[in-house]
This record gives sequence, C-alpha cells and structure tokens, in this order.
Amino acid sequence: MGTTKTEGRVRELAGDAQEAVGEMLGDASTRLSGKAKALCGKSQQLATDAAVVTRETIADNPLATVGIAVGIGFALGALWGASRE
Repeated sequence: MGTTKTEGRVRELAGDAQEAVGEMLGDASTRLSGKAKALCGKSQQLATDAAVVTRETIADNPLATVGIAVGIGFALGALWGASRE
C-alpha cells in the first residue's frame, strides 16, 4: 500500500509543478492539466488511506463485517426478486 500512496504523492507533486509552469507561461491548458494531475494524485492517496482503514476495521471486527455482508446480500436479493415479478 505504501507504494500506491507514494505514487499518488509523486503524481500530486508533478501536477503542482506542471500547474506552476502553466501559470508562469500563461498557458491555461498546461495549468489545467497540472491541476487535474495533482487532484488525481491526491485522490489516489485518499483511496489508499480508505483501503487501509477498511482493512483494519475488517480485521478488528470480523463478525460485524460478516453481518453487514449478509445484510447487503439479503437486501440485494430482495430487490432482485421484487424486480423479477
């Protein structure tokens, strides 16, 4: 997981640099492309953090996780069954 977060940070920094270059050159497309790249890197970091928290929560509460999975499965089955009628 550390590699993915590191990759996200590198992408964010590269995007910030590209945005700064676009700002200095007055090129809107370079600036916006850099901003998009920076946001993509930030979202990659946040997704990695969410995955880590989810994994830790599942490890700490396995029975609650099974209960939630059963509940979701039951709800989806009920919706699927209702739509077939």
